[in-house]
Amino acid sequence: MFDTNSLQVLSAPPDGFEYSVDILIIGAGACGLTAALAAAEQGASTLILERDATPSGSTAMSYGAICAAGSGPQAAAGIADTPEALVEDLTVNTQGQLDRELAQAVADISGETIDWLMASHNIELTFEAAWTGFGHRAPRLVAPDNRSGVKLMAMLQNAVSRQEVTVVTNARWDRVYRDDAGDVLGVGAVRPDGSVEQVGCRALIIATCGFGANAEMLAEFIPEITEARYYGHEGNDGAGIQLGRLLGANVEYMSAYQSLGALAVPHNLVIPHVILIGGGIQINVRGERFQNELDNISGQALTILEQPEAQCWMVTNEQLHQDALGRFEEYRQAEALGAVKRGEDARDLARNIGVSEERLESEVAATLAHVTERGTDRFGRDFSGASPLSGPLYAVRVTGALFHTQGGLSVNRHAQLINGEGAVLGNIYAGGGAAMSVAGTGNAGYMPGVGLMMAVNLGRIAGAHAAAHYSR
Repeated sequence: MFDTNSLQVLSAPPDGFEYSVDILIIGAGACGLTAALAAAEQGASTLILERDATPSGSTAMSYGAICAAGSGPQAAAGIADTPEALVEDLTVNTQGQLDRELAQAVADISGETIDWLMASHNIELTFEAAWTGFGHRAPRLVAPDNRSGVKLMAMLQNAVSRQEVTVVTNARWDRVYRDDAGDVLGVGAVRPDGSVEQVGCRALIIATCGFGANAEMLAEFIPEITEARYYGHEGNDGAGIQLGRLLGANVEYMSAYQSLGALAVPHNLVIPHVILIGGGIQINVRGERFQNELDNISGQALTILEQPEAQCWMVTNEQLHQDALGRFEEYRQAEALGAVKRGEDARDLARNIGVSEERLESEVAATLAHVTERGTDRFGRDFSGASPLSGPLYAVRVTGALFHTQGGLSVNRHAQLINGEGAVLGNIYAGGGAAMSVAGTGNAGYMPGVGLMMAVNLGRIAGAHAAAHYSR
């Protein structure tokens, strides 16, 4: 892991910069790549420094799903939606604990950004017409056809290459140069042979990850999740956030995070929630349900960790199992590795997964009654329209894990860094996991697709604004 304590903010290098660009971006995830597209299409010379040998980051570990209101794919599916409705949903979900101006700025262009990525940069995205709930009043997600963040990253990298933007990998930036007025002059990046490349710039965009892999920062800002398994990219060490703080930026919403109770054990594969949304249930190792499976998708990690052995089983039927196999690469991998267990009925499944036959059969029977009666269960879950748990049943053992942190550097609606008084800090921008999101505080404000919505839209905003104000 990168030692964030080694970061330095210095005056101009004594021998000057080896080369300079208009817009320098650190981090080649979804945010950094989108920022590069936006800057380059305005004619700004643009360079990305990526610490890893291959760009991947948090985006590659996700489903690649992006939330947007008013996109072309959404309209083509007959879904009426507006940025205002998205902001209302974000506000309700976070109980008002968000920067509404930032949320509105991102929501306003969210649909347009999807259309721009698809039409102008050949990013092939499929509309998720069946995915709603978890805070969204309407289906809003688009994703690669195989629901893979790896594919999204590949498409974005290809788009950046077509714009002739250079991505320098194995460039471990550890120093930033700035003048007396506070403007960044450039960055020093350590190469694999130990040499340091000095890259000058007219504007800097910090597009790095969050701090999920930084134990010290987790203990400081999110102590409740420190005992959970971390399922995220090791580059989430908070380096970008620490850099912004050294440059005088404020941080906000640092207690916000996304966790999920859907990490298959011991296989470390994410099991899609569509098997719950459609009518599946969760049971603990005693064979008992313990919560509303559709309430607080992020907070479920903590309730699962409170169960015996800190695990539970996600139980679903043939229809939902086949749907997940057809749509999600990781679920196909889970089945291939034997993580998905099958039973002819509830008792057979219970024997196969080692839980009480009587309790599981009772829970499944109660669920079937709620589906038939279109009723609400003891946890407040509405089973109206759910697919009944009958016929062959399937189960996957999962645990709760930390996936992403949601707090970060304070930015305004132009993605510019700001200090505690709201003043702009010169020519510095931030997005991705390094910038604050609109997920409120704690874990309850998470909504599917919002993380990548913030990444690509703040990236686009930062790239366009920086190019307009700082390119030659």
